[in-house]
Amino acid sequence: MLQEGAHGKWTVSSSDESAEENSDSEKPCTSSLSDAACGRTSGPPYPCSEARKVAHKRKASPLKLTDEKPSTETPPAVKQRPSQEGSGWCLSSSDEESEDQQKHAHKETVKEEKNDVLKERPLNLCKDDKLSENLKEEEYNVTPSEAQDTWDLVTGGNPFRFFLTKVSGIEQNYNSGALHIKDILSPLFGTLISSAQFNYCIDVGWLVRQYPQEFRKKPLLIVHGEKRESKAELIAQARPYDNISFCQAKLDIAFGTHHTKMMLLLYEEGLRVVIHTSNLIAEDWHQKTQGIWLSPLYPRLPKGASGSAGESATNFKSDLISYLTAYSSPALKEWIDLIQEHDLSETRVYLLGSTPGRYQGSDKEKWGHLRLKKLLKEHALSLPVQESWPLVGQFSSIGSMGADGSKWLCSEFQESLVAAGSGATTLRKCDVPIHLVYPTVNNVRQSLEGYPAGGSLPYSIQTAQKQLWLHSYFQCLPQAESLKTYACLENNGRSCFAKIKKH
Repeated sequence: MLQEGAHGKWTVSSSDESAEENSDSEKPCTSSLSDAACGRTSGPPYPCSEARKVAHKRKASPLKLTDEKPSTETPPAVKQRPSQEGSGWCLSSSDEESEDQQKHAHKETVKEEKNDVLKERPLNLCKDDKLSENLKEEEYNVTPSEAQDTWDLVTGGNPFRFFLTKVSGIEQNYNSGALHIKDILSPLFGTLISSAQFNYCIDVGWLVRQYPQEFRKKPLLIVHGEKRESKAELIAQARPYDNISFCQAKLDIAFGTHHTKMMLLLYEEGLRVVIHTSNLIAEDWHQKTQGIWLSPLYPRLPKGASGSAGESATNFKSDLISYLTAYSSPALKEWIDLIQEHDLSETRVYLLGSTPGRYQGSDKEKWGHLRLKKLLKEHALSLPVQESWPLVGQFSSIGSMGADGSKWLCSEFQESLVAAGSGATTLRKCDVPIHLVYPTVNNVRQSLEGYPAGGSLPYSIQTAQKQLWLHSYFQCLPQAESLKTYACLENNGRSCFAKIKKH
């Protein structure tokens, strides 16, 4: 819903989705189902939240300033918002606006922008034209020396193989050790046979352009969670590409969301798994700090190898197969079989998946933070009884967590994160400080993207007003990110564990 502010209108998306029957897989539609969407120019050419749509619109067509003095009178149809001065954190509104207010807003914005916007080159969603002139025209080109640096980086001494994404607009030395999606899909990493892309927000045309020219017609499976109109729009994007097929994730509960961001890359030389935090859209690979875990190149097992062959000490292979099996989709059966045929024994990390649903008994420890609790008990070092290591969490979106901290954050969730070591004495909750890193309005304004970065920070005012207690845990974040991290830190900076999250 829209909220009027000094810097334009802002929206907050709703995650409400009614349960509906999903199909296992889809091929691009060749009908004119979404032809009506081809003429729209007000939003990005991919399904996304309302917050992202408005941020995109403001970035593509900024409001034009005039010399006219603003009226001091408040139009009768405009509701007055409660002041948030001094709070530091801006709470966007999801209140339903009255019909009169919407008409007023329409008159004000359209009248102001119509002439200027029409003079510019319109966005053509069907032909996959530029989402924003600068972002879409920007090409990431790699020189031979940079390609060698990337190869040395990936094959060098990084035992956990965790990388950050390259950020545009900063000095090159700050991108040292970082990767771009074109690096990941480069022939340098292998001769691609086929790939699967799991994600939340997807711009199909942009994604195809990230593949090298010689790989753009290789089979590509896109795994998504879109429904109804958004699903139709996504499939319509792929109509020009005969090599693209789809798999819709079945979300068995109303608030389930397919937020997984993963790549499965099959090469002539082997298999690679990439787990990251970026949506498959230009903005997320432009000026946001994202995280990437890049697996080693997994070789094929000899024919006739046993079913347990190629497993790692962390059980990564069986956990990945279990996660893919949870989709209950025939479209993923081929990838499950391919993983089974490869040797993943060199993996040195644990896979922590999350699937929407309700679980009982031992199944509760298969997914989410209860799975993290189990892993920490089994493998993390025990915390000294006399020491208190704070929990630090950093994230980009916030949902409902109850009337006070005891409902979830400072009880169930905190207990999972302090469960380090099977022999550790249980720490009292009051002995474990919690610091939540979240950006202020000023942080967003001064970020590389400016105010449009707020489109990636959904937190509705209705939810925030019900949990004002949460704001006392907030710490500032200087740059807009989509990365989620959780860590337990000692005062001298040592960590008991670090969790990089993109569920």
